[in-house]
Amino acid sequence: MSQESSSPRDSFSTKFGVIAAAAGSAIGLGNIWRFPYETGVNGGGAFLVVYLVCILLIGLPVMISEFLIGRSAQRNPFGAFKSLAPGKPWYLIGLMGVVAAFMILAFYTVVAGWTLEYIYQSFAGTLKGKDPIELKGMFDSFRYESYRPLLWFVIFIGLTGWVVIAGIKNGIEKYTKILMPMLLIMLVAMSVYVLTLPGAGKGLEFLFKPDFSKLTPNVILKALGQAFFSLSIGMGTLITYGSYIKKKENLGSTALSVAGADTFIAVMAGVAIFPAIFALSNVGEFDVTRLADEGLVFITLPSILYSIPGGPILSTMFFILLSVAALTSTISVLEVIVTYFVEELKLTRKRATISAVASVSILGILSVLFSGVFGFLNFTSANILLPLGGLFIVLFVGWSLSKKITREELTNSGSIKGKFIPLYLFLVKFIAPVAIAIVFIYGIWNAIH
Repeated sequence: MSQESSSPRDSFSTKFGVIAAAAGSAIGLGNIWRFPYETGVNGGGAFLVVYLVCILLIGLPVMISEFLIGRSAQRNPFGAFKSLAPGKPWYLIGLMGVVAAFMILAFYTVVAGWTLEYIYQSFAGTLKGKDPIELKGMFDSFRYESYRPLLWFVIFIGLTGWVVIAGIKNGIEKYTKILMPMLLIMLVAMSVYVLTLPGAGKGLEFLFKPDFSKLTPNVILKALGQAFFSLSIGMGTLITYGSYIKKKENLGSTALSVAGADTFIAVMAGVAIFPAIFALSNVGEFDVTRLADEGLVFITLPSILYSIPGGPILSTMFFILLSVAALTSTISVLEVIVTYFVEELKLTRKRATISAVASVSILGILSVLFSGVFGFLNFTSANILLPLGGLFIVLFVGWSLSKKITREELTNSGSIKGKFIPLYLFLVKFIAPVAIAIVFIYGIWNAIH
């Protein structure tokens, strides 16, 4: 065994560090863009209410379950299940989480690299004066006909590895404590500015005005799915981060803080984006559904931002914002793989990080070069591995894990009250498994029809 792997385990030094890292993991590209869009077109405030209920009843219990598994075992997801359920096949859940981390990091870092291209394009002013058709041509040319996606991928995965290689306290915690406040400050600054624009009130109305007539079963399922995926649950990142949480921290309040930060940032993103859209003079003719595709973030949004005063600055800020959100997510996903390599393969952190970055890069390069590989990794991780991971995690905690372990972790060995534990156990035993199974079936059904 290496000297590093036998040394005392690294951990987060402060509660703010835990919240910043875990919230950074949850807040990503899809959360900042997809959540405001889904809210606006699916009933505004009505969708938001349903989403918050789903966060409380499903998202929080799964997050708490991941935290307590990680902190109890003090191991990576694979090792945690082997430790807590020796001789039983539950460890396959952890292995599935490591596989999901490989797949997610490979395609997600490709998209994250696109944000660097558009920071450069916004700063250079090359997006100015171009309509959506011209911008689509630019995007397609960039993605399919140039070497730059490969270059940006290498830079982004390298940057991610550079943070992770430094460890938890001196790497992940240190940088997420800088990046998360930076993300919040940029969002607030953008929001304050766009709210001063004529017509901005229509954007807020689109985002927040409740329209309960739109709350169909399909929309409720969308809210449930958004709640599940926006919190970064089911892939082992929160088990991994949980293993670095000190025993004195309150897991319930930590999870609540992370979920609150995640939801607040997502809502603020909507406040920063949609008033700008509705401030356009031709807003009556603007079809907001053009914003549904994540790829159109790089096509439609620049044309919108460049149509209002301060457009170049806003565009540059927005893509910096996206890159920061992406980086805090890629850091957490890479840590899942690195921790597995350190604890199961007995590598030093440095060798583990280099090996993880190199192996992910092979998949990532294939994702850049072949859209079919990109699509396969995206679909398989989002629609199969993550829901199954979340489902088996709550089944494990609800039906297999010792209630003594659960109570010890949630009460810090009796030092804090655990009045919420009966409700929590009811949710992880009965409500969360059914809800996640529905999301899983719904996702597969939508994908094949």
